[in-house]
Amino acid sequence: MSYRLSDLSDAEVSDLRSRPRIDFSSIFSTVNPIVEDVRVRGDAAVKDYTEKFDKVVLDNVVVRVSDLPVAENSEAMVSIDMPAGPSELLVIAEKYANPVHVAADLLSQAEHGPDSQVVLVIAGDGVDLGAIEAEVSKQCDALPRGEFASKALGHSFTVFARDMVEAVSFSNMYAPEHLIINVKDAEQWEELIENAGSVFLGQWTPESVGDYASGTNHVLPTYGYARMYSGVSLNSFLKYITVQSLTEEGLRRLGPYVAKMAEVDGLEAHKRAVTLRLQEIEATGTV
Repeated sequence: MSYRLSDLSDAEVSDLRSRPRIDFSSIFSTVNPIVEDVRVRGDAAVKDYTEKFDKVVLDNVVVRVSDLPVAENSEAMVSIDMPAGPSELLVIAEKYANPVHVAADLLSQAEHGPDSQVVLVIAGDGVDLGAIEAEVSKQCDALPRGEFASKALGHSFTVFARDMVEAVSFSNMYAPEHLIINVKDAEQWEELIENAGSVFLGQWTPESVGDYASGTNHVLPTYGYARMYSGVSLNSFLKYITVQSLTEEGLRRLGPYVAKMAEVDGLEAHKRAVTLRLQEIEATGTV
Protein backbone atom coordinates (compact mmCIF):
# COMPACT_ATOMS: atom_id res chain seq x y z
CA MET A 1 0.00 0.00 0.00
CA SER A 2 1.34 3.44 -0.87
CA TYR A 3 0.20 7.02 -0.27
CA ARG A 4 1.22 10.40 -1.62
CA LEU A 5 1.04 12.90 1.22
CA SER A 6 0.13 15.79 -1.06
CA ASP A 7 -3.01 13.91 -2.16
CA LEU A 8 -4.26 13.25 1.37
CA SER A 9 -6.29 15.42 3.73
CA ASP A 10 -4.92 16.18 7.19
CA ALA A 11 -7.30 13.60 8.67
CA GLU A 12 -6.16 10.94 6.20
CA VAL A 13 -2.51 11.65 6.96
CA SER A 14 -3.26 11.44 10.68
CA ASP A 15 -4.94 8.07 10.16
CA LEU A 16 -1.61 6.68 8.96
CA ARG A 17 -0.41 6.82 12.55
CA SER A 18 -2.57 3.80 13.34
CA ARG A 19 -0.64 0.64 14.16
CA PRO A 20 -1.75 -2.94 13.48
CA ARG A 21 -4.28 -4.23 15.98
CA ILE A 22 -2.66 -6.35 18.67
CA ASP A 23 -4.34 -9.71 19.31
CA PHE A 24 -4.09 -10.17 23.07
CA SER A 25 -5.97 -13.46 23.14
CA SER A 26 -2.83 -15.59 23.03
CA ILE A 27 -1.27 -13.48 25.79
CA PHE A 28 -4.32 -13.76 28.02
CA SER A 29 -4.55 -17.51 27.46
CA THR A 30 -1.02 -17.75 28.84
CA VAL A 31 -1.24 -15.15 31.60
CA ASN A 32 -4.63 -15.96 33.13
CA PRO A 33 -3.67 -19.48 34.32
CA ILE A 34 -0.48 -18.04 35.81
CA VAL A 35 -2.43 -15.40 37.72
CA GLU A 36 -4.74 -18.07 39.11
CA ASP A 37 -1.79 -20.29 40.06
CA VAL A 38 -0.13 -17.39 41.91
CA ARG A 39 -3.41 -16.67 43.70
CA VAL A 40 -3.55 -20.27 44.92
CA ARG A 41 0.12 -21.07 45.59
CA GLY A 42 1.43 -17.60 46.39
CA ASP A 43 5.20 -17.10 46.69
CA ALA A 44 6.00 -20.65 45.58
CA ALA A 45 4.33 -19.99 42.23
CA VAL A 46 6.02 -16.59 41.89
CA LYS A 47 9.41 -18.26 42.40
CA ASP A 48 8.64 -20.86 39.73
CA TYR A 49 7.59 -18.32 37.13
CA THR A 50 10.38 -15.86 37.89
CA GLU A 51 12.84 -18.55 36.89
CA LYS A 52 11.02 -19.13 33.59
CA PHE A 53 10.14 -15.76 32.11
CA ASP A 54 12.21 -13.11 30.36
CA LYS A 55 12.24 -10.14 32.66
CA VAL A 56 14.80 -8.65 34.98
CA VAL A 57 13.90 -6.68 38.10
CA LEU A 58 16.34 -3.94 39.05
CA ASP A 59 15.42 -1.69 41.96
CA ASN A 60 11.71 -2.35 41.47
CA VAL A 61 11.80 -1.58 37.73
CA VAL A 62 10.81 -4.36 35.36
CA VAL A 63 12.88 -4.27 32.17
CA ARG A 64 11.57 -6.49 29.39
CA VAL A 65 13.79 -8.68 27.25
CA SER A 66 11.08 -9.24 24.65
CA ASP A 67 8.88 -6.80 22.76
CA LEU A 68 5.63 -8.15 24.19
CA PRO A 69 3.22 -5.44 25.34
CA VAL A 70 3.13 -5.08 29.12
CA ALA A 71 0.79 -2.96 31.22
CA GLU A 72 1.46 -1.51 34.63
CA ASN A 73 0.04 -3.48 37.53
CA SER A 74 -0.89 -1.17 40.40
CA GLU A 75 -0.77 -4.07 42.88
CA ALA A 76 2.65 -5.35 41.87
CA MET A 77 4.56 -2.50 43.56
CA VAL A 78 6.85 -2.20 40.54
CA SER A 79 6.87 0.02 37.47
CA ILE A 80 7.61 -0.96 33.90
CA ASP A 81 10.13 0.84 31.73
CA MET A 82 7.44 2.21 29.36
CA PRO A 83 4.28 1.19 27.49
CA ALA A 84 5.28 -0.79 24.43
CA GLY A 85 3.89 -2.75 21.53
CA PRO A 86 5.30 -4.63 18.52
CA SER A 87 8.55 -3.51 16.93
CA GLU A 88 8.45 -0.85 14.22
CA LEU A 89 10.72 1.05 11.87
CA LEU A 90 10.37 4.07 9.61
CA VAL A 91 12.94 4.59 6.85
CA ILE A 92 13.31 7.91 5.03
CA ALA A 93 15.07 7.32 1.72
CA GLU A 94 16.00 9.53 -1.21
CA LYS A 95 17.37 8.85 -4.69
CA TYR A 96 20.89 8.20 -3.42
CA ALA A 97 19.80 5.40 -1.05
CA ASN A 98 20.87 1.90 -2.06
CA PRO A 99 17.72 -0.23 -2.64
CA VAL A 100 19.51 -3.27 -1.21
CA HIS A 101 20.20 -1.43 2.04
CA VAL A 102 16.69 0.02 2.29
CA ALA A 103 15.10 -3.40 1.78
CA ALA A 104 17.41 -5.02 4.32
CA ASP A 105 16.59 -2.36 6.91
CA LEU A 106 12.83 -2.75 6.42
CA LEU A 107 13.08 -6.52 6.79
CA SER A 108 15.28 -6.23 9.88
CA GLN A 109 12.24 -5.07 11.82
CA ALA A 110 9.56 -6.93 9.86
CA GLU A 111 11.16 -10.24 10.86
CA HIS A 112 10.45 -9.57 14.54
CA GLY A 113 6.91 -10.83 14.14
CA PRO A 114 3.68 -10.66 12.15
CA ASP A 115 2.43 -7.71 14.20
CA SER A 116 5.49 -5.54 13.47
CA GLN A 117 5.16 -2.60 11.09
CA VAL A 118 7.66 -0.96 8.75
CA VAL A 119 7.11 2.29 6.87
CA LEU A 120 9.08 3.57 3.90
CA VAL A 121 8.97 7.32 3.33
CA ILE A 122 10.32 8.35 -0.08
CA ALA A 123 11.62 11.91 -0.06
CA GLY A 124 11.53 13.71 -3.41
CA ASP A 125 11.89 12.31 -6.90
CA GLY A 126 14.25 9.82 -8.43
CA VAL A 127 13.80 6.91 -6.01
CA ASP A 128 13.47 3.53 -7.74
CA LEU A 129 10.62 2.07 -5.70
CA GLY A 130 10.43 -0.93 -8.01
CA ALA A 131 14.03 -1.83 -7.22
CA ILE A 132 13.37 -1.55 -3.49
CA GLU A 133 10.23 -3.71 -3.70
CA ALA A 134 12.09 -6.31 -5.77
CA GLU A 135 14.87 -6.42 -3.16
CA VAL A 136 12.34 -6.75 -0.33
CA SER A 137 10.74 -9.72 -2.07
CA LYS A 138 14.07 -11.35 -2.90
CA GLN A 139 15.55 -10.91 0.57
CA CYS A 140 12.35 -11.88 2.36
CA ASP A 141 12.20 -15.20 0.51
CA ALA A 142 15.72 -16.01 1.75
CA LEU A 143 15.04 -15.25 5.43
CA PRO A 144 14.57 -18.04 8.00
CA ARG A 145 11.86 -15.81 9.53
CA GLY A 146 10.53 -14.80 6.15
CA GLU A 147 6.99 -15.95 7.01
CA PHE A 148 6.84 -13.50 9.91
CA ALA A 149 8.36 -10.73 7.82
CA SER A 150 5.90 -11.34 5.00
CA LYS A 151 2.93 -11.01 7.33
CA ALA A 152 4.34 -7.80 8.81
CA LEU A 153 4.80 -6.38 5.32
CA GLY A 154 1.11 -7.02 4.70
CA HIS A 155 0.14 -4.12 6.97
CA SER A 156 3.16 -1.94 6.24
CA PHE A 157 3.11 0.88 3.69
CA THR A 158 5.02 3.41 1.61
CA VAL A 159 4.57 7.19 1.73
CA PHE A 160 5.68 9.65 -0.94
CA ALA A 161 6.81 13.03 0.39
CA ARG A 162 7.58 16.05 -1.74
CA ASP A 163 10.84 16.73 0.06
CA MET A 164 12.79 16.03 3.25
CA VAL A 165 10.87 18.61 5.26
CA GLU A 166 7.58 16.86 4.52
CA ALA A 167 9.18 13.46 5.12
CA VAL A 168 10.52 14.39 8.55
CA SER A 169 7.24 16.09 9.42
CA PHE A 170 5.38 12.86 8.68
CA SER A 171 7.89 10.88 10.72
CA ASN A 172 7.38 13.19 13.69
CA MET A 173 3.64 12.58 13.48
CA TYR A 174 4.07 8.81 13.18
CA ALA A 175 6.65 8.78 16.03
CA PRO A 176 8.50 5.55 15.16
CA GLU A 177 10.39 3.34 17.57
CA HIS A 178 13.30 3.30 15.10
CA LEU A 179 13.97 5.98 12.49
CA ILE A 180 16.53 5.53 9.73
CA ILE A 181 17.38 8.59 7.64
CA ASN A 182 19.12 7.14 4.60
CA VAL A 183 19.94 10.33 2.69
CA LYS A 184 23.03 12.34 1.84
CA ASP A 185 24.19 14.64 4.65
CA ALA A 186 21.66 13.07 6.98
CA GLU A 187 23.03 14.95 9.99
CA GLN A 188 21.55 18.23 8.77
CA TRP A 189 18.05 16.90 9.46
CA GLU A 190 18.70 15.83 13.03
CA GLU A 191 17.49 19.08 14.59
CA LEU A 192 14.07 18.67 12.93
CA ILE A 193 13.45 15.28 14.53
CA GLU A 194 11.02 15.63 17.43
CA ASN A 195 9.51 12.18 17.94
CA ALA A 196 11.46 8.93 17.61
CA GLY A 197 12.74 6.27 19.95
CA SER A 198 16.18 6.01 18.36
CA VAL A 199 17.56 7.61 15.19
CA PHE A 200 20.05 6.15 12.70
CA LEU A 201 21.68 8.70 10.43
CA GLY A 202 23.19 8.03 7.02
CA GLN A 203 23.64 5.12 4.65
CA TRP A 204 26.11 3.24 6.87
CA THR A 205 23.95 3.14 10.01
CA PRO A 206 21.59 0.16 10.00
CA GLU A 207 19.19 -0.24 12.91
CA SER A 208 20.91 -3.52 13.79
CA VAL A 209 23.92 -1.68 15.24
CA GLY A 210 21.60 -0.06 17.77
CA ASP A 211 20.35 -3.49 18.80
CA TYR A 212 23.78 -4.87 19.49
CA ALA A 213 26.80 -2.59 19.45
CA SER A 214 26.53 1.19 19.04
CA GLY A 215 26.25 1.85 22.77
CA THR A 216 22.70 3.21 23.05
CA ASN A 217 20.10 1.54 25.24
CA HIS A 218 17.66 -0.21 22.97
CA VAL A 219 14.55 -0.50 25.12
CA LEU A 220 12.45 1.99 23.15
CA PRO A 221 8.90 3.35 23.00
CA THR A 222 6.67 1.84 20.32
CA TYR A 223 3.08 2.21 19.12
CA GLY A 224 3.44 5.99 18.86
CA TYR A 225 4.59 6.47 22.46
CA ALA A 226 7.76 8.15 21.18
CA ARG A 227 5.62 11.30 21.16
CA MET A 228 5.73 11.28 24.96
CA TYR A 229 8.36 8.78 26.15
CA SER A 230 12.10 8.39 25.74
CA GLY A 231 14.01 5.15 25.61
CA VAL A 232 15.25 3.55 28.82
CA SER A 233 18.32 5.25 30.27
CA LEU A 234 19.96 5.64 33.67
CA ASN A 235 17.19 8.12 34.48
CA SER A 236 14.71 5.24 34.31
CA PHE A 237 16.26 3.85 37.49
CA LEU A 238 16.18 7.12 39.41
CA LYS A 239 13.33 8.30 41.64
CA TYR A 240 12.86 12.03 42.11
CA ILE A 241 11.53 13.82 45.20
CA THR A 242 10.50 17.45 45.12
CA VAL A 243 11.01 19.73 48.14
CA GLN A 244 9.57 23.16 48.86
CA SER A 245 10.11 25.62 51.71
CA LEU A 246 8.43 29.04 52.00
CA THR A 247 9.21 31.95 54.27
CA GLU A 248 6.42 34.04 55.77
CA GLU A 249 7.01 36.60 53.03
CA GLY A 250 6.85 33.85 50.44
CA LEU A 251 3.49 32.57 51.68
CA ARG A 252 2.14 36.12 51.94
CA ARG A 253 2.92 36.70 48.28
CA LEU A 254 1.96 33.27 46.92
CA GLY A 255 -0.83 32.32 49.32
CA PRO A 256 -3.71 34.41 47.92
CA TYR A 257 -3.30 32.81 44.50
CA VAL A 258 -3.21 29.32 46.00
CA ALA A 259 -6.30 30.07 48.07
CA LYS A 260 -8.18 31.28 45.02
CA MET A 261 -7.29 28.20 42.99
CA ALA A 262 -8.33 25.93 45.86
CA GLU A 263 -11.63 27.81 46.06
CA VAL A 264 -12.24 27.31 42.35
CA ASP A 265 -11.49 23.59 42.81
CA GLY A 266 -14.02 23.43 45.63
CA LEU A 267 -11.37 22.26 48.12
CA GLU A 268 -12.10 24.34 51.20
CA ALA A 269 -9.59 22.59 53.47
CA HIS A 270 -6.85 23.29 50.94
CA LYS A 271 -7.86 26.94 50.97
CA ARG A 272 -7.95 27.17 54.78
CA ALA A 273 -4.50 25.58 55.14
CA VAL A 274 -3.31 28.77 53.43
CA THR A 275 -5.73 31.42 54.67
CA LEU A 276 -5.39 30.49 58.35
CA ARG A 277 -1.66 31.01 58.09
CA LEU A 278 -2.17 34.29 56.23
CA GLN A 279 -4.48 35.46 59.02
CA GLU A 280 -1.82 34.62 61.58
CA ILE A 281 0.82 36.51 59.64
CA GLU A 282 -1.52 39.49 59.36
CA ALA A 283 -2.36 39.40 63.07
CA THR A 284 1.22 39.24 64.28
CA GLY A 285 2.48 41.69 61.70
CA THR A 286 5.75 39.80 61.42
CA VAL A 287 6.19 40.53 57.74
